[in-house]
Amino acid sequence: MTHPLTIIQAQVITLDEGHPQAQAVLVGGGRVLAVGLLDDLQAQAPRAEVLDHRDVLLTPGLADAHIHLVMYGASLTQLELFGVRSVAEVQARVAERAAATPAGKWIVGGGFLTSELGLDGYPTAAQLDEVSPNHPVLLHSRDHHMVWVNSAALKLAGVTEGTPDPEGGHIVHPLGCLQENAQALVMDALPTPTRQEWLAHARAGANDMAQRGYVSVHTMAFEDIEAPRALQTLAAQGELPLRVWACLPHERLRLARDLGLALNPGGLFQWGGVKFFADGALGSRTAWLHAPGFADGSGTGIALDAPELIYQRGLEAIELGLTPVTHAIGDRANTEVLNVYEKLRPAAEARGIRLRIEHSQHLRPQDVARMQGLTSSIQPMHLLADGPMIRDLLPHLRDTSYACKSIRDAGAVLAFGSDGPVATPNYRDNFRAATTRRDDQGELIGPDEALTELDVLWAHTRGPALAAGWEDEGIIRPGARAAFTLWDRLGGNARALVM
Repeated sequence: MTHPLTIIQAQVITLDEGHPQAQAVLVGGGRVLAVGLLDDLQAQAPRAEVLDHRDVLLTPGLADAHIHLVMYGASLTQLELFGVRSVAEVQARVAERAAATPAGKWIVGGGFLTSELGLDGYPTAAQLDEVSPNHPVLLHSRDHHMVWVNSAALKLAGVTEGTPDPEGGHIVHPLGCLQENAQALVMDALPTPTRQEWLAHARAGANDMAQRGYVSVHTMAFEDIEAPRALQTLAAQGELPLRVWACLPHERLRLARDLGLALNPGGLFQWGGVKFFADGALGSRTAWLHAPGFADGSGTGIALDAPELIYQRGLEAIELGLTPVTHAIGDRANTEVLNVYEKLRPAAEARGIRLRIEHSQHLRPQDVARMQGLTSSIQPMHLLADGPMIRDLLPHLRDTSYACKSIRDAGAVLAFGSDGPVATPNYRDNFRAATTRRDDQGELIGPDEALTELDVLWAHTRGPALAAGWEDEGIIRPGARAAFTLWDRLGGNARALVM
């Protein structure tokens, strides 16, 4: 089979240090064949079709380095609570959805921030009961480290005032909110999606990302086993519009090893990482902190996967050629993960694996330099909503929260993402947050950590590619994947172009 040749004329930003800009790119067979002046490429391939995009920018294709892709697809039809500012506003949206939903059917949604509801404590089941007594309701906090449920949901889950906290979780009293591992008590009561529903969620998430201008994603586990199966099915059917680097929950690692699962480069779906959770999140007050902890006196958060577990299973992952990938938000969580990674470095380097920390959100100054040689997978867009909480709850860490520039300068690879459905995967928000360092209230958070637009582009393209071990992506040079993003301007309107 012969593949037609195409020349793309555009204002090309290659991210190749040896040839940073060009007029045109020659592609064929899904690969970049040559980069340079338009006349030279036309002389080289006189019969090639020319796509005229001379008035726009062409860059390596956008990547989202941290998303829960199938969960994000499911969220597109759920009740959206982003931006709600009161319990009354949540009640109004739940009541509206309940009026259009058959009695007894679950209402699922999310996106609220406890800090924006105008409460001193946590919301309760009784507040949801007022507007939805006949429908079980489950609402995810924006960070997905807490759920807010009503009495009907608690009853179906068998949770009462006397139910003990599970390990690594907390049931808030009076009843209504469940944090970290306690979420599973109610989540397990949800109806199990069918195979076709999983496929629909996977298709919706992948297609949405492609329409936003992305050509690849790293999907971060924290999902049912059927989620990656659905993505693999789409890939096998030729329906996957993105390249996917997937993480396996560490709980499934030994089963995967017994089945012979290992790094499988090639194709649009690839297992690449093993996911751990060192702690929770800022918004749910479950991030693991050094003393003095949260400034409001609510404690030092919740430690989840023990450092010893991360070390032992991290070694198993490395033996399979898979990357240890650890969620760490609080400063204590980051310290502990860095301690573990120091012990894992020799084994990882021997296999050519770059260890990853997801979020790297709040660091002590002395830990920033320890990021050298790691992947730091950050979502700057979260700074926009987190700013007020950082000032109120973590004032002592304000200057080293989302320390993108310092982490990059320390020698880490920056890989930007969204954490969808925790946030909408809008790359514009990452450009805005990383370059201005202003939150949604207009206040500055660590202004010395600002990046340039070109820095952000690199962290949304080449950085994720290096994190996944994809030398053929995130750069425009001969041999690279012909997967691009077209822009009217950096950080502006974008669309994917995959050849």
